[in-house]
Amino acid sequence: MTNEYRHIPVLLAECLEYLDLQPQYTFVDATLGGAGHSLEAAKRLGPEGTLIGIDQDDAALAAAAERLNALPDEARPRIELLHGNFGDMDELLLSCEVPGANAMLFDLGVSSPQLDQQVRGFSFKENGPLDMRMDPGTQTLTAAEVINTYNAADLARIIRMNSDEKWAGRIADFIVKRREREPIQTSGQLVEVVKAAIPASARRAGGHPAKRTFQAIRIEVNSELTVLRAGLEAAVRWLDTGGVLAVISYHSLEDRIVKEVMAAGADRCTCPPDFPVCACGRKPVLEVITRKPVVPTPEEIQRNPRARSAKLRVARKL
Repeated sequence: MTNEYRHIPVLLAECLEYLDLQPQYTFVDATLGGAGHSLEAAKRLGPEGTLIGIDQDDAALAAAAERLNALPDEARPRIELLHGNFGDMDELLLSCEVPGANAMLFDLGVSSPQLDQQVRGFSFKENGPLDMRMDPGTQTLTAAEVINTYNAADLARIIRMNSDEKWAGRIADFIVKRREREPIQTSGQLVEVVKAAIPASARRAGGHPAKRTFQAIRIEVNSELTVLRAGLEAAVRWLDTGGVLAVISYHSLEDRIVKEVMAAGADRCTCPPDFPVCACGRKPVLEVITRKPVVPTPEEIQRNPRARSAKLRVARKL
């Protein structure tokens, strides 16, 4: 397997415990990556189970295929690796001709290999072209296009909404002024602009000053929040009764959507709050298993610092 996709799966033991995979199960890994979670899942499914992996990154699919196909024939489940976005889950799963799923996992955000590849432009720590597309083969909108063509108001709105960045308006103004002199084409240039826009006193705390802006632009390029809600709602539809949905998020915007979708599934009553009894007759379709999110142990964070912000939420289909 290529070095680019050697990474440590986050909250692996916890995911496997909640998913409780059994032989003959159908398991959907909606964010396959390098198959860090799916490799262990495959061992539990066995030859009578089915593993469906979805990813929009061709390099991830190739790395995952290499890892999964290395399993012994007698232990390997049926494997279907699908190129696509989990926001299109209905179409993707229809192509596999499966009636439903017993377990689904979403491990959101950008994978370590993507962050580490300068050419992808995801990282504020590495200088590379401003790309940030999860699927360069089919997506056309790049981070460079967003930065160099959106007006100041739209940039400020995106940065504020997608990251809660306090200095969004000022950063947007600085971007527009900088690009009047020359196009902003690299992650290094964008970092310089953000650092210049944020006052020195505000840069001393809260991590890298460009972290929120990079997150916001990446979310815009990939429509991540819209796609996430669509993917989770499709996952609920496809889960069989008793099926488990596990979702790992890495920032508050993702986590908020996960909580909202799970809460909506757990309480589908549409009656006004002042009604003494339910009159709509709509029943819950989910049971939320984790009332509070599961977070990594200090030991895991020490092994894998990028797991620090991870939150796992789990629900079961009723």
